[in-house]
Amino acid sequence: MPTTIADMKVLHTADWHLNDRLGRIDRTDDLRTAVEKVAAHCREQAVDVLLVAGDLFSELARPDALRETIHHWQDVFTGFLRGGGTILAITGNHDNENFCKTLQHAMTLAAPTTGEPGQVVQPGRLYLAAEPTFLKLRSKADDFAVQFVLMPFPTPSRYLKQAAGEAAVKYATAAEKNRKLTNAFERVHGELRKHPAFDPAMPAILGAHITMHGSTVGPSLFRLQESENIVVSGEAWHEQYAYVALGHIHKPQFVMHPYVRYSGTIERLDLGESNNQPGVVLVEFNAEGRATEPAILPVGGTPIYEVTLLNPKDDLPRLKEEYPDADEDLVNLHIHYTAGEDNLEAILHELGRIFPRWYARDWTETGRLRESLSLGEADRGKSFRKTVIDYVTQELLQHDPAQQAELLAVVEGLIDGEE
Repeated sequence: MPTTIADMKVLHTADWHLNDRLGRIDRTDDLRTAVEKVAAHCREQAVDVLLVAGDLFSELARPDALRETIHHWQDVFTGFLRGGGTILAITGNHDNENFCKTLQHAMTLAAPTTGEPGQVVQPGRLYLAAEPTFLKLRSKADDFAVQFVLMPFPTPSRYLKQAAGEAAVKYATAAEKNRKLTNAFERVHGELRKHPAFDPAMPAILGAHITMHGSTVGPSLFRLQESENIVVSGEAWHEQYAYVALGHIHKPQFVMHPYVRYSGTIERLDLGESNNQPGVVLVEFNAEGRATEPAILPVGGTPIYEVTLLNPKDDLPRLKEEYPDADEDLVNLHIHYTAGEDNLEAILHELGRIFPRWYARDWTETGRLRESLSLGEADRGKSFRKTVIDYVTQELLQHDPAQQAELLAVVEGLIDGEE
């Protein structure tokens, strides 16, 4: 269907995890660059609504970093908001509840709303749904409205405290907690749809930060134990909504229907996401509902991979040739070396030159030192004291010299005390 001026364009994204870290690497700049690409899509596609389906912030973010991130948002999205664009954001399981509630209250003070379900809200603002929310937005031509049901990740404070009775917030096991939260999520969602202001004939969009049954998680959930995850069926969502904008699972995908979709992240966040293609999803709506099929717009993504050295003398020259432009890559290094033949400190230094953004590394001594410490194969020419000191010295190569000296002094004192 051709686009008309009356259409409402919605850009669906999720799982920004701003101010995150990967090992020793601060991801702030990578993630800010990705946010700027999202803003560019908003500008180039003349987007009306940016819908962020949860996990805006990393749980690793410090208060000062969160403040700087809000300033960055202002710089990046001021033009979008002044042009009448609207940002709808949902809190996820990694978002700090206290911070998000405080931010929500501050925004409400700046531009008060009634907070009543089904309220038609003004465009040109950021609305943060820190609790289940139902609101409406008018098209730019003011000839139709779209309903948005926004469902944050289910936590006891967000969902169980709304239930009647003290028993609702008590649970003895993780399984009981998950069962109560699943039931509460589905109950609250049903109540919002039954609200008198909800019009089944009007286009509706569901935004939720949740695991939907039938989705593909990938290698693992991002910093979440399986026992902590909440899974809902969502089996009727494709009939109830013109589009379902999901967050929480980082692998981009649709679930059973092309318009029930996880957008995925805007950056690769760990090794398990190395094959993911970060992006956002653009969908247009008119008075009848969905006017276009979902279109995926790329955002890019930093390469993340592993490198293993089995023979440093041969592998280091090869790596220099194979990775001449790896300055921005995120790399997990695995090093095998032989004591007495390979200089571990020099190897680590050279790898740091090739891969300056290595985020984790480990090494294994595979040669004579390990053999000399094996039971029944000790070097008869070495004293017990010399053997232990040599071994500890080799293992402490990666430490600061002052730490090396301090730890060696402790080891020597223990040995001398036994002799």
